[in-house]
Amino acid sequence: MTTPDRTPPDRDAAPHPEAARAAAPRPAADESALAAGLAAGTATRMLAMRLVMLLVLAVSAHLSDGVLHAGSHWFILGGYAVSSLWLAATARRRGGARLAWIATLLDAALAAYIVLEYMMAATEVADEPGTMASRLPAFLLLLESGLTLRPRHTAVFAALVAGVWSGALGLGLLDPHLGLPPAGPNVFGLLSFLVAAAFVIEGALRLRRGVATMLRLEHERATLARFVPAGIDLVRRDGPTALQPRHACLLALDIRGFSALTRRWGEARVLDWLLAVRALAHAAVTGRGGLVDKYVGDGVLAQFVDGAPAEQAAAALACMREIEARMHAMNEARRREGLPALALTASLHAGEVLVGVLDDGWRAEFTVLGPAMNALARVEARAKRENLAVAVSKRVMRLLGPDAPAGRRLPRRPGEEDCPDLFGLDPLPVAAPAPISPDLPATAAP
Repeated sequence: MTTPDRTPPDRDAAPHPEAARAAAPRPAADESALAAGLAAGTATRMLAMRLVMLLVLAVSAHLSDGVLHAGSHWFILGGYAVSSLWLAATARRRGGARLAWIATLLDAALAAYIVLEYMMAATEVADEPGTMASRLPAFLLLLESGLTLRPRHTAVFAALVAGVWSGALGLGLLDPHLGLPPAGPNVFGLLSFLVAAAFVIEGALRLRRGVATMLRLEHERATLARFVPAGIDLVRRDGPTALQPRHACLLALDIRGFSALTRRWGEARVLDWLLAVRALAHAAVTGRGGLVDKYVGDGVLAQFVDGAPAEQAAAALACMREIEARMHAMNEARRREGLPALALTASLHAGEVLVGVLDDGWRAEFTVLGPAMNALARVEARAKRENLAVAVSKRVMRLLGPDAPAGRRLPRRPGEEDCPDLFGLDPLPVAAPAPISPDLPATAAP
């Protein structure tokens, strides 16, 4: 695999903020969709709750023997019941933000009317059952509004009811001849409603954000599961995943002399060999906890992003040695069949990269970006010029520490100033590996 050294500008740095924001999920849109879906799925239950509340109000009115309620009271309750039925039936067919606002305003009108009617019609000394019945719709509908996970609707509902309530109290204080009940209990009731509204709104906000975050995490895990092996969690809990900085150990594999093999043996036959090498590399990489990023021509690009940097380097080196052992077993079988042996060039480098899934709406792709990727391309090109089987950058050797294998340091040549310092490793002794079928699961390397 030959990766061009001239890469787009965005490979040397983080993506432009506008592009990152476009690729990232939109929490506000997700939360709105969540509220709409919840409303559509609970329309029948909300209707049942409203009808139960209307039944309680009807029983309360009947027990008061009509003292507090004029004929308009029954007309308004009937109109509210019919409107609730219409909202439930319409929500099943289309839903929408407009219906949600209609329901909010309808609930606020009923709660405010009941409070106002009781205050205007009550005797000078308010009775306890009447007081409870007058405040029941306000508190129940406040709770119902909060359960829809639409905090703005709940705030509007609370503001309308509190506005009517406080307005009636103000009129009673300005004109005692109106015959309103004592202000003390009503002031306490209003303050209780405002405190309850604050708690409900704050709880709805917290619940909405929590549910939206949970859904986002599950969606991102499902998306990453198409690219990342199980056990590697790249999902961020503090914000959209999109691209995130991580340390990674990078491995590039390339079949040496692949073009010459194609010319001599034909594309159809060489393609089978290429697929066998890919399967062999995939088994070794995933068996060591890495992930195969992509296949480019006759090359394989893999990353090790899990664990500490030293653990990544150790896993990448063990993977590379296992690939050598598997390739030796494959070549032994090829020689017996009269086929040429295949040789690989392996290049190892490590550094900080941006890892994640870029989704433009048409295609989602697991991507690794950053200067380390460009440096890997230069490491690979230099390894091919030196005809090396394994080339390891100085950074990887440092991460390996005392476990670093013996290698010879390559002298720099003119024009290689931007390439990391490299070490050439001796190939694995041919007598070490046992015959391993490339289609079997990965096993521990010697």
